[in-house]
Amino acid sequence: MSAAKKTVVVGMSGGVDSSVAAFLLARQGYEVIGLFMHNWEEDEDGHCTSAEDWADALAVANKLKLPCYSVNFAREYQERVFADFLDAYKKGRTPNPDVLCNREIKFGPFSAYAKKLGADFVATGHYCAVAHYADDTHLLCAADRNKDQTYFLNQVRTAQLENVLFPLGGLQKTEVRKIAAREGLVTAKKRDSTGICFIGERKFRAFLKTYLPAQPGDIVDTTGKTVGRHEGLMYYTPGQRRGLDIGGVAGAPPGRWYVVGKDLAANRLTVSAGEGDELYANSLTASGLNLIGRFTQTDFSCQVRTRHRQEMQAARAVIEGDRLTLRFDKPQRAVTPGQYAVLYLDGRCLGGAMID
Repeated sequence: MSAAKKTVVVGMSGGVDSSVAAFLLARQGYEVIGLFMHNWEEDEDGHCTSAEDWADALAVANKLKLPCYSVNFAREYQERVFADFLDAYKKGRTPNPDVLCNREIKFGPFSAYAKKLGADFVATGHYCAVAHYADDTHLLCAADRNKDQTYFLNQVRTAQLENVLFPLGGLQKTEVRKIAAREGLVTAKKRDSTGICFIGERKFRAFLKTYLPAQPGDIVDTTGKTVGRHEGLMYYTPGQRRGLDIGGVAGAPPGRWYVVGKDLAANRLTVSAGEGDELYANSLTASGLNLIGRFTQTDFSCQVRTRHRQEMQAARAVIEGDRLTLRFDKPQRAVTPGQYAVLYLDGRCLGGAMID
């Protein structure tokens, strides 16, 4: 389809990636409109960088002579993303709100709002690609495998990708920054955002404590011996070694302590001295499987990620309804309930499921 006279609404976050995405689409001949999302109402501490990001998005739009609007999805974010975030921590899991944000906000209300602005297409600065066929749509890995963001898109529905463009799919991050610098965009040297906006620069524990009451309890080793006290199970995740405050323990082998499990019923945190077998898993089960595009195999070999930027891991996948079982070729470190197991085959992201 010719870009001429077609309108694309670009999700402009105030970062370099979405800035360059907007530039590239304008150069290709699209009528480009920028749209900035406010997803979080700043609290009294005011740590969210939303205001600064909005200013940068406006500056880029002005430089490119593009219209740019803002829309507030804070209520939708609270109901569709943040509520699940808190619920997961109550259950002792470690959630990934960015995954739900993509499905429930960026490719949900955002896309609907974009259509009201006359959009033929919606675009973002994600590092990935999409292949549209006559009767199917595939999500593909980015050329820059280190920046590939398909992990965060594993729960997006196939239909949500039908009129989506990912201009950065074939570029390296270094190329993107060079383009931004050449075009004089204020975001050219801006650091990539990390973590979660609504937590910002605050300490994670202090933030979470304002929403969930902490319940301190015992830290035990793998034999059940008490070796310390935890501040609340929600503050810890498998593989974590910092913040445990465990001193020398008589009879324990030397080495760092690592979190290997949680017992919600007894409110106990289990740790291991060193990276023993307890920290590794040969298999996992996951639920809420979302497949992107047509895929009918139910027992197959594939590549897997259990966290963003992880090297692809070989595994055997078995699908039963929306349940997924994975058996890894090699044991995997710190497989974490609440995160996602994402499936790949020949450069295609098949989708994923939440690890139980």
